[in-house]
Amino acid sequence: MPNQARASAAISPTVARLLLVGVVILWGANWPVMKLGVGAMPPVWFGAARMVLGALSLFAFLAVLGRLQLPQRRDLAVVLSVGLLQMAAFLGLVNIALQQVEASRSAILAYTTPLWVTPAAVLLLGERLSPLKTLGLALGLGGVAALFNPFGFDWSDRPVLIGNGLLLLAAFSWSIAILHVRRHRWGSSPLQLAPWQMLVAVPPLALVSWLTEDWSQIQWNGGTLAILAYNGPLATAFCFWAVVSVTRALPAVTTSLSLLAVPVTGVAASALFLGEPLTTTLVAGLVLILGGTVLVNLSDLRKGPATAAARPSSGERPGSRPAPSNDQSAENR
Repeated sequence: MPNQARASAAISPTVARLLLVGVVILWGANWPVMKLGVGAMPPVWFGAARMVLGALSLFAFLAVLGRLQLPQRRDLAVVLSVGLLQMAAFLGLVNIALQQVEASRSAILAYTTPLWVTPAAVLLLGERLSPLKTLGLALGLGGVAALFNPFGFDWSDRPVLIGNGLLLLAAFSWSIAILHVRRHRWGSSPLQLAPWQMLVAVPPLALVSWLTEDWSQIQWNGGTLAILAYNGPLATAFCFWAVVSVTRALPAVTTSLSLLAVPVTGVAASALFLGEPLTTTLVAGLVLILGGTVLVNLSDLRKGPATAAARPSSGERPGSRPAPSNDQSAENR
């Protein structure tokens, strides 16, 4: 089955590797771009605008390919869960948190999602903790503890404390959507459902923004338009298509582990472009969380067909080579 899927892939492995590098760079660099974005416009409005632009771009792309279609009835639940939890809730919470939290720290905490998936899967789905996953969870939680140690984190700064809490809540919200994605039996492909999921995210984000934010604060200039163009068509629509294409052409473990370079790139980009400091606390948290996430991913990928069958196919029909859970989360990076 993997050989058949790879043979039918639309791109070659070489092109896929180049795309994978491009995605890591684009998503990593997007953390400082998002930090600039929430300074130029209200954060929830920024999230709504990103979803609108991403959805329009993917609708146009699928229409050109002749693959644009309404979601099947069997996919409506996952369209709602991913649209509301992974896109609307995650993106809104992250953007609000970025007003108070450094982009580098935000990138790390947002990538704790696999750590929260693990205990949630044990409690809600009855999955068992393997020794490898247990070690990964312990390492990852140790990284979270390192980020919040009293020698490197000011617990008296209430706005920053709330911002960090919102980032952890965003990661947990994303993890609940991933659990649904794992169990869903797909009618249409994730790529075909993505613009509809983005469209579902727009009304709640727009409503919250309308009720709580002052749209007159939006700074309409070339920089703001560039930020929106980067986040919508590029970091959302293009990168989602790229990851789906990559997961069809490369082994799942390659894609899954390579995407863990995104927070590393985000930290480096934030230090380079925003001048954010690379503190000992930040680096220690990053290393431990990434180490734990690597072990959790490896444990999932070693479970074999039974677990893999629960994951979404990446642009392929159910029954083809499974992709890692990352591909359904692409638009939030």
